[in-house]
Amino acid sequence: MDKSLTFALLLASLALAAFAGWRGARPWQPSRGVRMVPWRFLMTLAGAAAFFLLVHLASLFGRAAPPV
Repeated sequence: MDKSLTFALLLASLALAAFAGWRGARPWQPSRGVRMVPWRFLMTLAGAAAFFLLVHLASLFGRAAPPV
């Protein structure tokens, strides 16, 4: 993957983690029924994906240019 795709995926996973964190922190409403989406688990997965993408982006910026 190139840098722009990695950066876009990093932003998307951070946005998903923030959204899932917001949805998971809302109080439970028994009158609306059961929560069908595990928001806290999705937040954890998106955070782990963001961490791996950040490490991948750092390795892409850390590469030395090939000799000319």
